[in-house]
Amino acid sequence: MNGAESLVRTLVAGGVDVCFANPGTSEMHFVAALDRVEGMRCVLGLFEGVVTGAADGYFRMKGTPASTLLHLGPGLANGLANLHNAKKANSGIVNIVGQHATYHIDYNAPLTSDIEGLARPMSAWVRTSPDAKSVAKDGAAAIAAAKSAPPQIATLILPADTAWNEADGIAKVPAESQRAAYSLQAVEAAAKVLRGGEPTLLLLTGSALTERGLALAAQIAGKTGCKVMGQTYNPRMARGRGRFSIDRIPYVIEQALPILKDFRHIVLVETNDPVAFFAYPNKPSLLKPEGCEVHRMTSGGENSVAALEALASAVGAKPADAKPQALTEIAKPTGALTHASIAQAIAMAIPENAIVVDESITTGRGFFPPTAAAAPHDWLQNMGGSIGFSTPVATGAAVACPDRKVICMVGDGSAMYTLQSLWTQAREGLNVTTIVFANRIYQILRGEFDGVGAGEPGQRAQDMLKIDRPTLDWVALAKGMGVPGRAVATADDFNKALAEAIADHGPRLIEVQM
Repeated sequence: MNGAESLVRTLVAGGVDVCFANPGTSEMHFVAALDRVEGMRCVLGLFEGVVTGAADGYFRMKGTPASTLLHLGPGLANGLANLHNAKKANSGIVNIVGQHATYHIDYNAPLTSDIEGLARPMSAWVRTSPDAKSVAKDGAAAIAAAKSAPPQIATLILPADTAWNEADGIAKVPAESQRAAYSLQAVEAAAKVLRGGEPTLLLLTGSALTERGLALAAQIAGKTGCKVMGQTYNPRMARGRGRFSIDRIPYVIEQALPILKDFRHIVLVETNDPVAFFAYPNKPSLLKPEGCEVHRMTSGGENSVAALEALASAVGAKPADAKPQALTEIAKPTGALTHASIAQAIAMAIPENAIVVDESITTGRGFFPPTAAAAPHDWLQNMGGSIGFSTPVATGAAVACPDRKVICMVGDGSAMYTLQSLWTQAREGLNVTTIVFANRIYQILRGEFDGVGAGEPGQRAQDMLKIDRPTLDWVALAKGMGVPGRAVATADDFNKALAEAIADHGPRLIEVQM
């Protein structure tokens, strides 16, 4: 077998059996190997940002890495924004990036670039295979790196001649690194703080936001009186009826500061110190109050659920200590489309065990209270802030969980970054309902313009913030990608469109005309 086939066989043997791909000339032997190797599902994306974002969504729901297939440096560069988001979410991904044949690189052909230099900022592990007989071993090492604790992005660069030359066979993936448990001393320090009775925030993200982690946090809060919150954005959060509902630290500084001002202690469970998303004139970067002490209980890659179990035991918390929660009443809205009626409609429509991918940056800021009373679901958010995140992540989540409905919520400006996701959803028959909030403006930027004190925007500044000339026709755009769509302008129409989309299997798009 050649190097490409040895790599595909090593990936499959190592549990990496999905490849999100956008190949070119240098990757054709990898593509050819797909016909000779059983067990690899290859999903085509028409833009590399779709490919890398889908790999992120796949990992968040499956818990094991997929691979990507990217064409040389420019292909990798096109995918870097969503690799940035994946890195911030601690998603494990194996990137396979083609390279010119080793003997061709010195000729400086048009597509020659420093691929390792492009890969390193977003990858924890980078390697270029020197020859065909090294490819399988290098692929196995990449899988091991992606599966490490915490999970990582691994990038293997595959020169064309290493793909087509003769190889030895497949390589065995090294044993996975054991997930670090947790520090008993850190748990005891947190317990001491909680027993002290001073106002304390238990701040969660990562594995602590599973249903079990939240249940333990509810017990601890009920026993000690501490407050439990999530960080502003989280890779995945268990939500809905029967699950402990927590608020997140608000994005807006003026809203976050009063919420945090009275805490004397913050216990970090995989999170970091709460900080502002951006710097603003005359506003603080750190959101915690002066004199507040921060105590780290777990870091990413540690077993936060086990640590919360130990913490509950240390403070004497039991299931009976979890206090009942009053959830927002939800009912199907009627009349005009407002942020409140949109939230109510979505809360009513979320089906059991759904996956909600949230990039509704401004429209969705009020979605959390009503959706806490929705059917049980998982909620995924953008960890890195690079927009164009949600439609690819929804695509990957649907590949990982074909039996679950995926609901993607996105503003029209963000959705244009990775519109090609709809085509992949149509080709693969993925069970994704995309809700586009058609603001006709980069609404988040309009607010940021005010937030940084830039003054009142004139005509040229407004032209940089609005996307209304020409108006985007999302139903037509969806149709062109093979996805049925409809536009709604009232709450009643939105209810009806959601019900139809949720009932059908396959991709659908709803344009919410704001």
